[in-house]
Amino acid sequence: MKLENRTQLTLLREQCQEKRNKETCKILVCGGTGCLAGGSDKIFDRFSELTAGMDHVEVRIGAEIAHGEHVGVKKSGCHGFCEMGPLVRIEPYNYLYLKVKLEDCEEIFEKTVLQGEPVTRLMYKQDNEVYQTQEEIPFYAKQTRLVLKNCGHIDAEHIEDALAVGAYEAFEKAVFEMTPEAVIKTITQSNLRGRGGAGFQTGRKWSQVAGQKEKIRYVVCNGDEGDPGAFMDRSIMEGDPHRMIEGMMIAAYAVQAQEGYIYVRAEYPLAVSRLRIAIRQAEELGILGDNILGTGFSFHLHINRGAGAFVCGEGSALTASIEGKRGMPRVKPPRTVEKGLFGKPTVLNNVETYANVPMIVKHGADWYTGIGTPESPGTKAFALTGNVNNTGLIEVPMGITLREIIFDIGGGIRDGKKFKAVQIGGPSGGCLTESQLDSKMDFDSLTKIGAMIGSGGLVVMDENTCMVEVARFFMNFTQRESCGKCVPCREGTKRMLEILERIVAGEGREGDIEELEELADMIENTALCGLGKSAPKPVISTIQAFREEYEEHIRDKKCRAGICANLRNYKIDPEKCKGCSKCARNCPVGAITGKIKSPYVIDSAKCIKCGACLENCSFGAVYTE
Repeated sequence: MKLENRTQLTLLREQCQEKRNKETCKILVCGGTGCLAGGSDKIFDRFSELTAGMDHVEVRIGAEIAHGEHVGVKKSGCHGFCEMGPLVRIEPYNYLYLKVKLEDCEEIFEKTVLQGEPVTRLMYKQDNEVYQTQEEIPFYAKQTRLVLKNCGHIDAEHIEDALAVGAYEAFEKAVFEMTPEAVIKTITQSNLRGRGGAGFQTGRKWSQVAGQKEKIRYVVCNGDEGDPGAFMDRSIMEGDPHRMIEGMMIAAYAVQAQEGYIYVRAEYPLAVSRLRIAIRQAEELGILGDNILGTGFSFHLHINRGAGAFVCGEGSALTASIEGKRGMPRVKPPRTVEKGLFGKPTVLNNVETYANVPMIVKHGADWYTGIGTPESPGTKAFALTGNVNNTGLIEVPMGITLREIIFDIGGGIRDGKKFKAVQIGGPSGGCLTESQLDSKMDFDSLTKIGAMIGSGGLVVMDENTCMVEVARFFMNFTQRESCGKCVPCREGTKRMLEILERIVAGEGREGDIEELEELADMIENTALCGLGKSAPKPVISTIQAFREEYEEHIRDKKCRAGICANLRNYKIDPEKCKGCSKCARNCPVGAITGKIKSPYVIDSAKCIKCGACLENCSFGAVYTE
């Protein structure tokens, strides 16, 4: 059925809402990539079997009784609490069950679905307190989920569920009640800034495209998301694809574009699948395509799968890749807004940016600027990973402090260890230390301290992290992903990586730190694209904050964290050693000597740092320093 006007869309939405409301009990099984890896697809199938043919079974919802035909089993998107997956949410109780196994399905069905009783053993516990509802769990309670509002709450593969919770209402308002100029004005007044990293004003970008003489224009979505540990855009595409699509449609109406492209990395097969389903369903209803809802406005969407090159996250490289060329940045100007895809004016924003657009149009600019900070309004999604108790996908207001994210939402550092640093913004970002925990997480505040939000990756590190190795890891990633077009990035990052590899191997030399700083300055000032210019940030930020660790590696041949294998000094504590000889028997080079029932000794000159003695000691006598 193709919708031909606004009235038909309104009627369909009411029917979808009525159908959803009849589902007096909903079983929402997380169908995000992480939970699927843990077997949530089998859990979904099992719940589908258990609820099949329930026409005459009573379902108890509080004091009321409903029939089993009103139980809805849905494959949702990511719930966010990824390390606790597979996750299952039961509405209307809002119970959230963690680490659900296939054998738990029957108990959940019998106790919760049929009787309304919680299965407490599967619920979140902290300090002997059981948190029954999802909203009570500290990980969720401290968040403000707007962009991620529907992720985990609707069926990600059925447009009817999306329509029931308001999908395409904002687009409807835009095309029937607003001019393209009014839409751009609203986005401009909201001060929505691009969530891909640079924080450029979205309304200004749209206005520049709309003002071009060339009337063939494109709308492109950057869903490449190449930063290690980042999965914000992926989760939106998987869990609420219609929200992002609606944002692109509003952008297309605002600049009068008729073609759009979604660039998704090939490593996101589930996102690609759900986007294809969403586009097909929207086309079948006439929400996408020609003469949408009888307005005369037409818009067609295409999906382009990237080959996984990090550089294709840069605008000009991305558009080149869509055109079938090698993904490499070009010299600017001209900019993308003037000559972008196929040489035409192009609006290019990332997934999260487009996902903000519908609610701004629906609720107004004033509503949006009331969230976050005046210069960085709204919320930001972050991927919180590393040595923190609660890892996963979070969404918080702009301006929240790093301390609140790590210790309130993240639950603090694992195993009671001390916080050391957090890598923000992926390879393009830098490290923030304990003295910066009260820094506000917004574009301008982070820029002032030499960091950047980037796409939103947060990797938390504890006291046992080697910061030199962290710098080497990110530089290795950046160097491998360099497109090679410009000499500063191609050769400069290679030289920096070589120096870092020497340092962690125990072969550092005096002057290495100064050479790293000199190379970094050269790359930052002469590289062709933004990714190249920001490549040295992880190195420079760690040198500035942890210079003494670099000096220890170089001068003392010591890694205080014990991470760099060639810099470990293995020793045996004579007080703990029982003289069992197990360490000596497992040493491949005969570096350990001693007598049975007497403390053994390691000859540092012979030791090859393999760690066999540490692994085989049953008494904790072997240690590193």
